[in-house]
Amino acid sequence: MILEGRVAVNDAVETSPGRRIDPRTDRVSLDGSRLTVAVDLARRHYILFNKPRGMVSTMSDPQGRPCLGDVKGLPRGRLFPAGRLDFNTDGLIVLTNDGEFAQRIAHPRHGCRKTYKVKVRGIPSKAELDRLRAGVVLDGRRTRPARITVLPGKVRNSQLQVVIGEGRKNQIRRMFDLIGHPVVKLTREAIGTVRARGIVPGEFRTLITPEIKALRRPRDEAGQGARRRRRVQHARARTARDTESTE
Repeated sequence: MILEGRVAVNDAVETSPGRRIDPRTDRVSLDGSRLTVAVDLARRHYILFNKPRGMVSTMSDPQGRPCLGDVKGLPRGRLFPAGRLDFNTDGLIVLTNDGEFAQRIAHPRHGCRKTYKVKVRGIPSKAELDRLRAGVVLDGRRTRPARITVLPGKVRNSQLQVVIGEGRKNQIRRMFDLIGHPVVKLTREAIGTVRARGIVPGEFRTLITPEIKALRRPRDEAGQGARRRRRVQHARARTARDTESTE
């Protein structure tokens, strides 16, 4: 249609398919008829929501339980969650209308790590935690390595920080069930490097540009950069040694 000269922007025929427009100010017409673009639908939304316990992480629920679609004040348009948290887990979840961005966060191939604070019944031994760190078999597949740090806590129950790069259904709860220490409370504290920054359960905020860029970052980009820097440093050190040996 564009190459045929049927589209006009601000009353001028547009023949470049790559032309960008601002739906708030530009007038677009097709065959002389004005096209109306809803601004909220044309924009990309990146929302960080602190989900309370007792809410399903879907935009609607046929059983009538509290859901993400009930949250007041969210931008208009079709939002969807980037991944899920189970009904009894609270913490951070991203809502967006950007499918590629959601995949960056949710799919394990992109390596977006999530950090959880976990309270479990009893005191797991180092051997039991090492077993979870190395990976356990769930549904016939071994989980990826997990980072587990013991936090200061009460004598009868343990509090831990768990960082994982995948998100199978009820994964952390099932992992600790395997070693006989069921989860008492589970909270997602971070998605990548993004944290709540003041929003309490039931509240949301818009992600800022550096946070969006960090979540878009290719898998292990930071680690690859650090490795590249170390290789350069090693190469320079070898060159310096070789130079000294020839003098």
